[in-house]
Amino acid sequence: MKFTRGYFTRTELVLWFGSMLLITAASILSGGSGLLSTAASLTGAASLILAAKGNPLAQVLMIAFSAMYGIISYSFAYYGEMITYLGMTLPMAVISLISWLRHPSGGRGAEVRVNRISLRETLFMASLTLFVTVLFFFILRRFNTANLIPSTISVATSFAAAYLTFRRTIYFPLAYAANDAVLIVLWTLASISDRSYLSVLMCFVVFLANDLYGFFSWRKMQRRQETRAMSKCSAQVS
Repeated sequence: MKFTRGYFTRTELVLWFGSMLLITAASILSGGSGLLSTAASLTGAASLILAAKGNPLAQVLMIAFSAMYGIISYSFAYYGEMITYLGMTLPMAVISLISWLRHPSGGRGAEVRVNRISLRETLFMASLTLFVTVLFFFILRRFNTANLIPSTISVATSFAAAYLTFRRTIYFPLAYAANDAVLIVLWTLASISDRSYLSVLMCFVVFLANDLYGFFSWRKMQRRQETRAMSKCSAQVS
């Protein structure tokens, strides 16, 4: 997908390059032993910048990130993270990619059409999230998952975020931001035991900043698209 000059705003470029700088610095401080962690973190940061633009390419990068992150999680016995990302986030990213490609804004493939969900669907999502969370708690406990409670909370926030991403609502970055906060706790604990995971910790620190930006970006995108749609309807009526 070709990017035109000026496609990324100054804020987005600062976030992107700042994220890469912090992730690289964390990798160096960790002794450079976590090459897969660094690659995953850089891929994830790029994915979030594109997601903030509503660009379907973000989901392609999320698929790659999920695969790498699943391997990293397995190495520290974070089985909840491994199962969540390989068994849920990755397949949901594939489904989201299809959904985003099928719903471009105004015929433009580089920006997805923002969607709104009803209160009824929100309650359905909450119920489904609760069911998945309880189910995973027992599964993770059975596998002696490290830091069981934070890992279980991560499942809940990841599932909600994946669902909202698929449904193209402006709230999916907030759900991912909540997940980032949980993962910062998880990987802080892991980094205390092995500093090679420091780059993964920094990954989710920059993810938190990028996801918060993504929410405000999608809110602006929603207003712009709805204003354009109203103008088009008015023009047709007149």
